Amino acid sequence: MAKNPSGSIDEIINIIKAENRRFKEPIVTEISKDGDPFTVLISCLLSLRTKDSVTAQASLRLFKIGDTPKKIIAIELTDIEKAIYPVGFYKVKARRIKEICETLLTSYDGAVPDEIDELLKLKGVGRKTANLVVTLGYNKPGICVDIHVHRISNRFGYVKTTTPDKTEMALRKKLPKKYWRTYNDLLVTYGQNICLPVSPRCSVCKVLSCCKRIGVKTSR
Repeated sequence: MAKNPSGSIDEIINIIKAENRRFKEPIVTEISKDGDPFTVLISCLLSLRTKDSVTAQASLRLFKIGDTPKKIIAIELTDIEKAIYPVGFYKVKARRIKEICETLLTSYDGAVPDEIDELLKLKGVGRKTANLVVTLGYNKPGICVDIHVHRISNRFGYVKTTTPDKTEMALRKKLPKKYWRTYNDLLVTYGQNICLPVSPRCSVCKVLSCCKRIGVKTSR
C-alpha cells in the first residue's frame, strides 16, 4: 500500500489508458462504433445488471430483427423477449424497449434525443444511460457514471460521494472536460479487470502509487 499516494488525474488516466490496451472494450462502446444513437440506447438498456458477453449476444439477436423504432414496434413482445433472453429482467426490458420506441415515434419523429434532459423523459432511462447516449451516440460532452466509475473515483480519492449520481455531479465540477467522454470507458474496463469491486488486484495495479485505496479491506 502506498503511504503517501500522489498523482494527478492526467497521470492516472494515462496509466489506465496504457493498461486497458490489453483488455476488451465494453460492449456498448463496440456497438457505438456504428454511429447509431438508437442501438447505443437499446444496448445500454440491455446491459443494465447484465454481463457484457450476454449483452453482446442479446443485442446482436435483437438488432437482426429490429434496429429502428419503427421495426421494433412491429415485433411481437414475446419475440423481443426471446431475442434478448437471458439479460437481467428481460421481460421488463422488452416492455421498456417497446414503450421507448413508441415514445420516439410519437414525440421525436423516430429520432433519439441528443440532450440528457430529453432522454430522461424516456421511461426506464436514467442518467447513466442518458449520458452514454449523448457521449457515444452523439459525440457530445457528458459524464456517464456506472458503479465502476463511482467506486473507482472514490477509491483512489478523486471524489468523495455516496451515489453514482452524486459522483457525476462532483466529476462535472472537477474532471477536466477533455476526459468527460472517455472516463466511463476507461474506468469500466479497468474496474472489470483490475480494480475489482471485491478484492481488487492491487499487486498488479500500476495506479497503486496514486491511489488512497479508500474502502479496500482485502486485495490481491
